[in-house]
Amino acid sequence: MAIDLLWAFENEPPPLDFIWPGFLAGTVGALVAPGATGKSFWTLEASMCIACSVAGGDILKLNPPKTGRVIYLAGEDPESALLPRIHAIGKHLSSTARKSIAENLVLESIMGKGLNIMDQRHMKKVLEFCHGARLIVIDTLSRVHHLDENSNGDMAQLVSRLEQVAYLTGGSVLYLHHVNKGSTRDGQADQQQAARGASALIDNARWCGFVEKMSKEKARLMSDRHFDRRPIGDAQRKHFMRFGSSKLNYDAEQSDRWYERQAGGVLIPVELFPAIQENTKRERAANAYTG
Repeated sequence: MAIDLLWAFENEPPPLDFIWPGFLAGTVGALVAPGATGKSFWTLEASMCIACSVAGGDILKLNPPKTGRVIYLAGEDPESALLPRIHAIGKHLSSTARKSIAENLVLESIMGKGLNIMDQRHMKKVLEFCHGARLIVIDTLSRVHHLDENSNGDMAQLVSRLEQVAYLTGGSVLYLHHVNKGSTRDGQADQQQAARGASALIDNARWCGFVEKMSKEKARLMSDRHFDRRPIGDAQRKHFMRFGSSKLNYDAEQSDRWYERQAGGVLIPVELFPAIQENTKRERAANAYTG
């Protein structure tokens, strides 16, 4: 149906509906990261946040304005690998939050089932299964198609198919994807062009987020200890992960967030501070002594 232009001229538009800051409801978004970074764990926690209609389910502190049914299609991991993650996250949730999430989140391993979103028969099943969902997660994109990832034409068709899923189900579609090797090597996983394959994958999506492990440089410059500001250091940096947005079509620029990996891999928000370097401490001590 065409937009009523006269009505739009004369009336204030309704506020935009976001899944989380920057990710507009009813659109297609991407989350990109190198392998074994934590993007699946982050997305599982985010899915639980959206599925939880009571307080206590927002471990990541995304503050979603609305909650609803979530469908998570896990293409890379078998059920045996998903169960420990669910159990570990559950330790950080109240009993009421766990119950609400169980009612509103459908998590299914599709590994080895040969789902091809470009096949019309498979598309029909996906639409039926996901109808009415607020969020549909595809983890990862390469597991649900047989197209050429490096072809802009093919990838434009693929994103268009995901837009059809969003339109016909009423939900938003988030797909997980890997970054290219060069971006991983050069520490540029947070850039919009870091995604592996054709540029249409990100150009045609409406939001793109990233997660990346803490670099050696960041570990030298940042601290999780407010009392002495000691640098995190190379030995501990593996426990910290950064989340942010590299493409925003409908919202202002978002600040990055840091998470610390807890027991079982659970990601918990953490506040980091500028570290005080050892040479600075020695200089302060020397100045105090001579003064």
